[in-house]
Amino acid sequence: MDDVVLRQNVLDELEFEPSVNAAHIGVTAENGVVTLSGHVSSYAEKIAAERAAQRVKGVRGIAQEIEVRYAGSLKSSDDEIAGRAVNILRWNTVVPGDAVKVKVEDGWVKLSGEVEWQYQRSAAESDIRKLSGVAGVTNDITIKAHVQTSDVKRKIEDALKRNAEVEAQRIRVSVLGDGKIALEGTVHDWQERSTAERAAWSAPGVRAVEDRLTITG
Repeated sequence: MDDVVLRQNVLDELEFEPSVNAAHIGVTAENGVVTLSGHVSSYAEKIAAERAAQRVKGVRGIAQEIEVRYAGSLKSSDDEIAGRAVNILRWNTVVPGDAVKVKVEDGWVKLSGEVEWQYQRSAAESDIRKLSGVAGVTNDITIKAHVQTSDVKRKIEDALKRNAEVEAQRIRVSVLGDGKIALEGTVHDWQERSTAERAAWSAPGVRAVEDRLTITG
């Protein structure tokens, strides 16, 4: 797809997304790689803008340069953000109690600790993204090592074959050791790529997934 057309399509999708104020977001496109710049009023809006761009056909990569700018009256102190973060994690029944530690510096939240599964790690980050005053999130939560199964590669490949959104024959699965999995090959779009990642994370014993998949558009 022509970069000029791609840029316009991304701009149109940002305008269409109700949770994003596209007025202060700039878009450039080069060889299928889209750069988002400008500023938004919350971290949640920044993530929503990125996901909107991912939905556009022809986008092969995204450079995220959007800045979060809170109005002076809405800016929260680090201790306020930390307190709200601890509380929202405590209320989430998916995230094990006291498993996740929170550190806040200049509005940027760093999560650490150890959980059993990837979905718990993702749930913790999702909770923090919604908090007002957050400028960004670094998710350093690790996943506990489960007993490694000799057929973890087969389990992931079978999961890919079962999923209607994935062309499994175009994806190669490699077990790197220590719970690490690598995905290689090609996919049509971001949704297929995300679906393949979720399939890999769902296998027991997986602690990390290296996504080397290429989006062909």
